[in-house]
Amino acid sequence: MSVETVPEKTAFKPTLGLVDATMLVAGSMIGSGIFIVSADITRNTGSVGWLMFVWLITGFMTLTAALSYGELSAMFPKAGGQYIYLKEAYNPLMGFLYGWSFFTVIQTATIAAVAVAFAKFTAYLLPQFSEDIVALDLGFLQITPAQLLSIVVIVLLTFINTRGVNSGKIIQTTFTLTKLLSLLGLIVFGLIFMKPEIWAANWDSATMWDMHKLNVDGSIASYTTIAAFGAIAASMVGSIFSSDSWNNVTFIAGEIKNPQRNIGLSLALGTIIVTVIYLLTNVMYTGVLSLQEIAAADKDRVAVSASHVIFGTSGTIIIAVMIMISTFGCNNGLIMSGARVYYSMAKDGLFFSKVGQLNKNSVPEFGLWIQCVIASLWALSGKYGNLLDMISFVVVVFYMLTIVGIFILRKKRPDIDRPYKAFGYPFLPIIYIIMGIAFCVLLIIYKPEYTWPGLIIVLLGIPVYYMVAKKEIKA
Repeated sequence: MSVETVPEKTAFKPTLGLVDATMLVAGSMIGSGIFIVSADITRNTGSVGWLMFVWLITGFMTLTAALSYGELSAMFPKAGGQYIYLKEAYNPLMGFLYGWSFFTVIQTATIAAVAVAFAKFTAYLLPQFSEDIVALDLGFLQITPAQLLSIVVIVLLTFINTRGVNSGKIIQTTFTLTKLLSLLGLIVFGLIFMKPEIWAANWDSATMWDMHKLNVDGSIASYTTIAAFGAIAASMVGSIFSSDSWNNVTFIAGEIKNPQRNIGLSLALGTIIVTVIYLLTNVMYTGVLSLQEIAAADKDRVAVSASHVIFGTSGTIIIAVMIMISTFGCNNGLIMSGARVYYSMAKDGLFFSKVGQLNKNSVPEFGLWIQCVIASLWALSGKYGNLLDMISFVVVVFYMLTIVGIFILRKKRPDIDRPYKAFGYPFLPIIYIIMGIAFCVLLIIYKPEYTWPGLIIVLLGIPVYYMVAKKEIKA
C-alpha cells in the first residue's frame, strides 16, 4: 500500500440534516433480517415470551450502545466513526484492526448478503432471477442469476454514490420512509386480521415462558438451565445482525450538518424507531401464525407466511416488493457510509493512498469502487451468509471496546469538548458491557463455530498492520 501524502483538493460537504441522518440509521438497520430471522429464534426458544425477549434485549443493547456513541460522535465529528473512536481511545493498531475487519468482511459481506436478498425476492416477480438456476458453471463455482443481479445492484448503487452525497441522500430518505410506512402497514393489517385462537394459544400465560427447542417437524427438546442461556445467545446472532449497522451514520460525520448535535440525536431516534418496528412486527407474526408455523416457515421467510394469511395469494408479491425496497435502501446506506472508513484509514497512511482522495463531487470514489469489488466477490462466492454468522461475535466485541473507550477517554482526555455526554453514564454503558461479555462468553461455550473464524480474521490484521506501518516509517 502506498502511504504517500496526497494533497486534499476538495473537502466533504455537510449537506445531510437530522432527518437524512436518522433515515441513514434506520435504513441501514432494516434489511431483510426482520422478515426472516424470527424463524430461527423461535426454533431456539420455542415460546412467544422468549421470542419477544430476544428482540427486546437486542433492542435495549442497540439503543444503549447508540446513546453511548453519541458522546464519541460529538467529540470526534469527522469521517471514519468507530475507526476514529478506537484509534483515539486505544492506539492506531486497534483502529486498524476494526477497519481491516470492516473492509474484509463486516461491511463488504453485509453489502453482498443484502444485495443477494434483493435478488432472491426479485425472483418472486421475475423467476428468471431464481437462485436455483445455474447461469454459469465454472466447475469450481456455480453462478446463479440471483448473484449476477446482486452484483448489478451493488455496482449501480456504487455509481450513484460516486455522483455525490446528495444522490445517495435522495435514495436513502425515499426508500427508508417507504419501507417504514410499508412495515407499519403490514403490522396494522396483521393486527386487524389476526386470528384470536392463534393469539390465545401463543400468548397463553401458562406456556409463553416455557423455553425449549422447537424443531421444524413439531417435536420439542428440553434444555438444561445453562444450555437455555446458550440458546438465547445463539438466537441473538440473528437479531443482532438484523439490528446492526446503526453506527454507519458515524462514518459519514463529515457530511452531516451540525454533527455534534445531529449524529447523537439521529442515533437515538433511528434505533428507537427500528426497535419499536421490530417488536411490533413480531407481535403481528404471533397474531397470525402459530409458533410451529413461524419455526417451519419455508426458507425461514416468516413474513411471506404471515402475508399469505393476511392478504391471501397476493401476499407473496407484497412481501417481495417490500423486501426489495428494504434491501435496496439498506444497501445504499451501507455503500454510502462504508467508504468513509477506508478514506480515514488512508489519511492515516493505513490504506491505499488513492482512497484518501475525494473526487470532484466530494466523495471518496476510489474507496467506493474498491468496496464494490470486494462486496461483488463475496456475492459470487456465496459464503457471505456463513461469514456474517461468524462475525456477530466480533461486531459485539468491537462495540464493547468502543464503549469502554468512553471511560478511557474521560481519563485520558478529560479536557476535550463534550457537547453531548453518554446517556445514563456510567450505568448504561456498564450494563451494555456486561451483557456483551455474557453474549460472547455463551457463544464461545455453546457456538464456537460463530466465534473463532471471526477472531482469525481480526488477528490476521495484526501482521498486515505492521507491514503497512513499516512502509509508513520508511516513507
